[in-house]
Amino acid sequence: MSAKAPSTNATRLLRQAGVAYTEHLYRYEDHGGTAVSARELGVDEHAVVKTLVMEDEKGAPLIILMHGDREVSTKELARQIGAKAVQPCKPEVANRHSGYLVGGTSPLGTKKAMSVHAETSIFDLPRIYLNGGSRGFLVGLDPKDLERVLKVVRVNVAIP
Repeated sequence: MSAKAPSTNATRLLRQAGVAYTEHLYRYEDHGGTAVSARELGVDEHAVVKTLVMEDEKGAPLIILMHGDREVSTKELARQIGAKAVQPCKPEVANRHSGYLVGGTSPLGTKKAMSVHAETSIFDLPRIYLNGGSRGFLVGLDPKDLERVLKVVRVNVAIP
């Protein structure tokens, strides 16, 4: 692994928006999820935010940002966004919508414009770590900057 972080659509967007962020490389493990990245970075998994690409009953894609140590109640998410149902996209569909590979999906700089929903409690944290647009690469930032750049819709859909 190189010591230099990649330049991605996500990091380009952060730079253009004047957001201060830190770059964190780690050894990616297939299906390791946020437990691996939190361990590798030495941070609380609650502060590692996963980017999930989902779709409503009409197939319209959306992003949900969730704490690494929580799951998403798709039933509650659907209710809060006014959809009949919400489900995770198949990996190849998520890749097509986001322009990123699953495991390296960032909510920033996606190929297709999608609404971004985030668990409200993420914004109570002083700093979060989310994918920078490549497997094994997270960016650390103030969650309020993320909200400013993405026009996030806050939801309460976490399952402990």
